[in-house]
Formats: sequence, C-alpha cells, structure tokens
Amino acid sequence: MPKLAGVNHTDAIRAFERLGFRIKRQSKHVIMSDGVRVLVIPRAKPINAITMGVIIRDAGLAVDEFKKLL
Repeated sequence: MPKLAGVNHTDAIRAFERLGFRIKRQSKHVIMSDGVRVLVIPRAKPINAITMGVIIRDAGLAVDEFKKLL
C-alpha cells in the first residue's frame, strides 16, 4: 500500500461526500454510507496513514484516486 500522509477527518469526509457517501451518524467516529458500503472515520487530526489506507480500500478506491479528491 503506498504511503499516505495523515489526513484531517474533515477533509476525508468532504472527499467521500464527493463520491456520494452521506453522513449517517456522528459521535467519536463519523459513520458514512453510500447505500452499499459503510465507512467509519475517526475524528482525528490527522488520521493515521495506515487507518486512512484501510478506509480508502473499504470505499473501493485506490490511494491515488483518493488523493485526487482531496
């Protein structure tokens, strides 16, 4: 998995919203869904690079595709 610098949770949420994900629930983590997939995004500044990589993979994206959305 390519390296990904830590990403702020608000930037990650905006990027996933561009893909059609919507916020379903918020607490210590933000739960987003597109109707098929569910993403759990921790409220962290920044999100750990490994954790962010797993979230991107769960969304069905490659790291390079996600970087273009930021």
